[in-house]
Amino acid sequence: MTDDQKAKIKDLRRKGEGYKKIAQLIGLSENTVKSFCRRSAISRQETAVPIKPESVCECCGKKVEQIPGRKRRRFCSDACRQKWWNSHLHLVQRKAVYRLKCRHCGRDFEVYGNSHRKYCSHACYIAERFGEKA
Repeated sequence: MTDDQKAKIKDLRRKGEGYKKIAQLIGLSENTVKSFCRRSAISRQETAVPIKPESVCECCGKKVEQIPGRKRRRFCSDACRQKWWNSHLHLVQRKAVYRLKCRHCGRDFEVYGNSHRKYCSHACYIAERFGEKA
């Protein structure tokens, strides 16, 4: 790669061009351009990012800081997230609900997410395990 090509790469990259377009304009491979830019710490000139409206927590209304390039945050903390979901259980789409019969007391019970459960409660497990009657 010549000094002239290096100068063109630096100029085009700072103007915001991508590796692929620079490679096509100069006649080098895209990987060559990418490697040169990374070794020389030449980054793309960032354009102004439009300011998005402030996000607020869906539970308490506090301002939620969004990190660019990451998934949008809906809550300010884990506590707010849990509080909101616990008060909006009707919005949860539970697909793994199982109807089972307790091995100890024979009562029918529903459990979410564990189809191998045998007892309706810890008390029934203890009673069955250690020989107490229901």
